[in-house]
Amino acid sequence: MRYQEMDGFGVSTAFRRGELLRNLSTAQQNDVFRLWFDRETGAGLSILRLGIGASPTGSPYDKMVSIQPQNPGGPDAPPRYVWDGDDGAQVWTAKVAQSYGIKRFYANAWSAPGYMKDNGSENNGGTLKPEWRAAYARYLAQYTKFYAQEGIKITDLGFTNEPDYTSTYESMRFTPAQAAAFVKVLGPIATDVKLACCDAFGWDQAKAYTNAIEADPEARRWVSTYTGHTYASQITSPQPGNKRTWMSEWGPDGSTWNESWYDGSSQDGFTVAQAIHQALTVGNVSGYLFWLGGSSGATRALIQIDPAARTYRVSKRLWAMAAYSRFIRPGAVRLGTSTGNSSLKVSAFLNSDGSKVVEVLNTGTSAVTWDGLQGGTTAYVTDNSNSLTRAPRSRAVPSPSGRARSRPS
Repeated sequence: MRYQEMDGFGVSTAFRRGELLRNLSTAQQNDVFRLWFDRETGAGLSILRLGIGASPTGSPYDKMVSIQPQNPGGPDAPPRYVWDGDDGAQVWTAKVAQSYGIKRFYANAWSAPGYMKDNGSENNGGTLKPEWRAAYARYLAQYTKFYAQEGIKITDLGFTNEPDYTSTYESMRFTPAQAAAFVKVLGPIATDVKLACCDAFGWDQAKAYTNAIEADPEARRWVSTYTGHTYASQITSPQPGNKRTWMSEWGPDGSTWNESWYDGSSQDGFTVAQAIHQALTVGNVSGYLFWLGGSSGATRALIQIDPAARTYRVSKRLWAMAAYSRFIRPGAVRLGTSTGNSSLKVSAFLNSDGSKVVEVLNTGTSAVTWDGLQGGTTAYVTDNSNSLTRAPRSRAVPSPSGRARSRPS
């Protein structure tokens, strides 16, 4: 049996996290980019999620700067866009990603500029004023045009992030009905991108937005991808409808930096591997986007970057992601699979080049010998001692947190 076709795996560079790399040496920068994007020695990511800024200033760090920081004089006034060609290091990062072959760029807005909203701020929720809807749609379309002039094609565009959650940083509320209504404004303006909606705070919460669009034929016409996060609720079933769906943001909670594969903390690599398996096999997602590729301090990103010390460290979370993202390529189709051992979580994929991928995650309390690999295959293992290390075709899948994958060589 065949299931969903894959769009890929990715991370976000929102909130200017790419700027942290600038304090590293050129060799270190290249190492981090390789770990994210390289298909032979890194994660081989295939989607990059960009943050569309709404802040009038770039100070302090963490503020995503708007391309129209000041009110041009009203929603019908000629726009006064500003472009610095850098966008908080996202242009640089996107160009490097392109050099590794990435073609999927998802630009996502957390908020409209404050002057377009009823609370007068890009922060603390608030809603888009009705009279500014068309101007906000043109604003988002202009962002994609700025990237086009830098040689980067924005393929996917989201106008909202967690519309059901108010945060002290950039945020903006939409009800499902408001989101469906805005899609019908944005769609005819941003015609050269795939529209995504609506990045709700939880997977179940996203279903209300998906249902609202599914119920409106005109809105449904414009949306290509349904998106949802998995903070407020995890994935227990697919999104409604038959469009592509992405788990577009998640990262484990916690307050410490963690490099372990398995330690029971729910911040380790094994936790990420389980979440990916659940999204692929239960949610039927076509895209899986981890929250941050890199950040500083007690981050739960894939890589910890210390700009003051000019160092970086790698979490096993990256290798959990890489075990899927390096080998399951865009265009792959998930295949039906089963196992008689309930402790093994298994998924299988057929890439468009004919290569097959089998992912095995051991959730039991003892190692399991698995002979599912046939001749002409290559096996890899990730556990507390290995990070996608090539392994014999027939071997024990480690426990409690081992996982292996294979593909024809």
